[in-house]
Formats: sequence, C-alpha cells, structure tokens
Amino acid sequence: MFVTLEEAKKLIEKGSILHIAADECLLEQLPKGNWIAGTTPYFITENGGTTCKDKLFINEIIDAVECKTVFYDKENIFDITKDAYSNGLSLLVMPFASDVAMFYAKEAPNEDHLLLTPIVGWISGFDLSTDGCAKVYDGTTGLSHTNKAVALHVCLPDDKLASLGIVNIFSTNPNDAKIEFVEDALSVKQCLVNGKEVFFADYIAENKIDTRLPLVADYNSVLINVSIKAISEENKTVDFYAPVFSGKEYYFASHVSDYAASFTAHLKDFKDIKPVFSCNCVLNYLYGELDGKATPPFAGPVTFGEIAYQLLNQTLVYAEIIDK
Repeated sequence: MFVTLEEAKKLIEKGSILHIAADECLLEQLPKGNWIAGTTPYFITENGGTTCKDKLFINEIIDAVECKTVFYDKENIFDITKDAYSNGLSLLVMPFASDVAMFYAKEAPNEDHLLLTPIVGWISGFDLSTDGCAKVYDGTTGLSHTNKAVALHVCLPDDKLASLGIVNIFSTNPNDAKIEFVEDALSVKQCLVNGKEVFFADYIAENKIDTRLPLVADYNSVLINVSIKAISEENKTVDFYAPVFSGKEYYFASHVSDYAASFTAHLKDFKDIKPVFSCNCVLNYLYGELDGKATPPFAGPVTFGEIAYQLLNQTLVYAEIIDK
C-alpha cells in the first residue's frame, strides 16, 4: 500500500509488522517499531509507476506469529539462514554498491543452504538525478546504515508457508553466440565467445549489441539475468550489476520489441498471485518506460537489484504466504 507519513506512523504505532520503502527524508521521521526499510524514490503502485518523495510503500505482514530484525555485514551475512525461523520468510534489504551487497552477490550462488530458506528482498537506492546515498533501516532500534544489510525474519503459523517467485521477460536463443568467463567477476575485460578469446567491450561494439538487454544463463533450470552497468572503451572493461560466473554459459537476451507489452503478457500467468511483497528492477522501470504503468497483481519499490535467494537483475520478484 502507498501511504502518507501519518498513515505509516499509525501502522507502526499499532504494532504492525512492516516492510517499508521510501525516500530517506520520510524514513528518518518514523517512530520505532516492528519494521525494516530501504531507500528509493521509485515505485510501481496499483495506479502505475511513479517517482515520489512524499509517500511510503508498505507491506504489512499480517500472517506473522512473531518477528525479529538483524543487521548484517559481509563477515556474517550468511548467518541469515541460522537466524531465520524454521517456518518463515526473511525479507532482506542491502544498500546499493555496499561491501555486503557485493559480497552477497558473488558468494550467494555458492551457498547451497540458502535455497532451503525463503529469502526475498531488494537493493536499496536513491534518486538517480542526485548524488544520493542508499540506506537501510532497522525500525526496532531506529538505526540506519549505508554499508550493512538488514533483515526482517518473520515466523509463520504452522498451517502457512512462504513461496518465492521470479518474473523474467527475457529468453535466449541457443543458436546465438555462447559467452563464457574464466572467473567470477563484477567487471571483465576478456571472455570466450564460442570458445574464442576476445575483448568483451570490442565484441559488444563490433556487433552493435543493445546493452539494455542482459546476459542470461541457466542456473539450476531458472533463467538468471546479469545486466551491464558500464563499458569503458578506453580501459576495455565491462562492468555488471551482478557478477558473472565461470563455468556458466551466457547468451545475450533475445530482443524485446515492446518492454511494457512484454510485462503485460508475462503477468497474465500471475493474475491469481496474492503477493505479500514484490519489487521490480529500476532498469525495467527505465527501459520499459513503466512510469504511469501498473503491473498487476504486483506493486512495490523499484530497486537497484532484486533478491530471491541470490542477487538478480532486470526481474520482478515476489513472495506469497500460502496454505500448506
């Protein structure tokens, strides 16, 4: 729900268990309570995408039996699975470009036990027209951090369980060029294209590749995107929003002629979903021109990365609480 500051305060004061996304100026005014939050001025509401600094997006976890909040840094982020309830949902928010977010991005795919714990969330951000700073907040203490993650661990009743999902509008063509990397990295110079070593920046330029399209790889039968952040022709480097991994076969996503229409088409398969949380990538928001466009049944913050067990790019992720 997209609410005013006064409405948010009332929800907190009545003891509701909340996940909140809003501009920093609003989050700083909230009273202590059972909530966590991250910064962003971008949202997709029930009425469409918007940039807004005078309202907050709130998810109320009404099925929770109890909850606890925990800050994490890169040294203990994978304690999140130990802190999670045996039957629960863990909402995780990490600041963009923070050490903990980058460490989690690289190491999460190697942590098999993460797949046994429903962890969903997002990378907090800032107004792209400013020199802002991404933050996360723990409402129980009132503290905020720019280099720590925060999690809201929710315990669910015995007759309920959490279910996570990903909406990815991208697909690949196996006849396209196969791209491989020799190490796990957030920035690369060289890669193998159909087995031949090339400078990746040159390959992209020479083939006039649309860098709004992510690289896509199959991770345990799930298509995972890696979005291109920046290319330096001078340094021959290609930077990513999430890491690429050695041993994976990547393909550039097939062309999407109409981003918004593709979302609409994909969402038809999810019309019966009742998400307790969802978020959508800022790249989808920008490239898909989602300002003013709704994505029912999903509404929530527009993010600098999405989390469904591991870090994702250019996706929509959601969590449901369903009957066992």
